[in-house]
Amino acid sequence: MGVTKNHNQQIVEVNELNLIAGKGIVGDRYFKDYNDPFNQLSIIESENIDEYNLKNKLNISYLNFRRNIITQGIKLNDLLEKRIKIGSIELEVIDLCRPCRHLSEKLNKNDIIKEFLRKGGIRCQIINNGKIYLGDQIKII
Repeated sequence: MGVTKNHNQQIVEVNELNLIAGKGIVGDRYFKDYNDPFNQLSIIESENIDEYNLKNKLNISYLNFRRNIITQGIKLNDLLEKRIKIGSIELEVIDLCRPCRHLSEKLNKNDIIKEFLRKGGIRCQIINNGKIYLGDQIKII
């Protein structure tokens, strides 16, 4: 899990996220009053990053993909337009994430955008206040 206070800065790894409905993750670059639901929380599958790294003989860290939560063992695209719960937090999965242009530019790897179409993760709207902790399970509700 990770956040960053400012755009284009390194994502900082954290063990918990403090979420506020309608605002986002406390301490994250997108946190604000009346926040666009598309900017509140993002999640990506570790398997998609691993596959890209293996295919291209790279070792790009999970956090460099600039998502707030990295999962393992769950197909995130299958959750689109569903409600899920992570720990005590209820989320609505509202869209697929587009590949990160920042990472593509930083690494000078134009293929990242193409390779991560439909593999860039999901965007979620936060329904209730609370915390997500490292290791919390994702459940469909």
